[in-house]
Amino acid sequence: MNSSKLLSQLKHGPLEFKNRVFMAPMTRSRAPQQVPTDLMVEYYAQRASAGLIFSEGSQVSSQGVGYVFTPGIHAQEQIKGWKKITSAVHQKGGLIFCQLWHVGRVSHPEFHNGNLPVAPSEILFKGQSYTLNGPKDVVIPRALTIDEIRATVEDFKNAALAAKEAGFDGVEIHGANGYLPAQFLEDGSNHRPDQYGGSIENRARFILEITDAAMSVFGAELVSVRLSPRNPYNGMSDSQPEETYLYLVNQLEKRKLGILHFMEPAQLPKDVKPLAPEVRKLFSGLLILNMGYNQEAAEAAISSGRADAVSFGTLFIANPDLPERFKNKAPLASPDGATMYGGDAKGYTDYPKALG
Repeated sequence: MNSSKLLSQLKHGPLEFKNRVFMAPMTRSRAPQQVPTDLMVEYYAQRASAGLIFSEGSQVSSQGVGYVFTPGIHAQEQIKGWKKITSAVHQKGGLIFCQLWHVGRVSHPEFHNGNLPVAPSEILFKGQSYTLNGPKDVVIPRALTIDEIRATVEDFKNAALAAKEAGFDGVEIHGANGYLPAQFLEDGSNHRPDQYGGSIENRARFILEITDAAMSVFGAELVSVRLSPRNPYNGMSDSQPEETYLYLVNQLEKRKLGILHFMEPAQLPKDVKPLAPEVRKLFSGLLILNMGYNQEAAEAAISSGRADAVSFGTLFIANPDLPERFKNKAPLASPDGATMYGGDAKGYTDYPKALG
């Protein structure tokens, strides 16, 4: 009898996860026309043994694009493509959420017919966007107007509706890694003088509004929000990250958010106080931890009550049967870095299962 908490079932609202080994969202750039492909159907179906799959980030509108060959969830053709994926995952007994994505300033005019990418404020950061013509330095973005912000909130709602039509079991707001919701939240990227800038309450307004929009479609239990405090990726910074993020978590708890997907390294420097324990105290929903976890660390996090599940990214790339490998203590394969993004089946669907 296996006593592993990591491999035990977990009930959440109408969903029952067969284990707590969740698959983190990962951009793989295999959608040349921004439409999910049959190759993607195979990729996700291979990983349906995960307790829950979070899809790769899927842009909520054409304005949300910032990387080459990434899928969307706003056009009928995209809905049809995703429907094949959700059906294949469900046929294998899996569950899958769609991650709703808008990159904001992490884009380039090449994606927007020469127009500027959008952001809360006109602030340049040092970074690159991956275009059809290779990596390009990002540019100073254009600040969204109030009306445009409201339209973007509606884009998230429409994307949630599209995800429901496509057969997803729920949705996740991508509020991490320096994309548009994080750009509004953190004061290093948001210098607005209006109701969407300044105080923590104002800076949190956008991510809370898009979360409310998603909840209006799926209900609070079937919505996840992904956060990555203290993450400098894509030029992010905040003067009071603990206060900012704990305020936001408190507001999500008041809304009875179902799932919080919290990115914080499993191993932090000794002089850095982890936020996850404080989040656990505040948040009564399903708490998923992510970032640098192996089987042992994940088991410890769940057994101690610090998390309800742990999501794994890189490990799922080369180990499509990751829960089974954990269960059988099978060796773990390593992914090929050269085939991580773009390309064909090589380094995508050709990783074998441990037991064939």
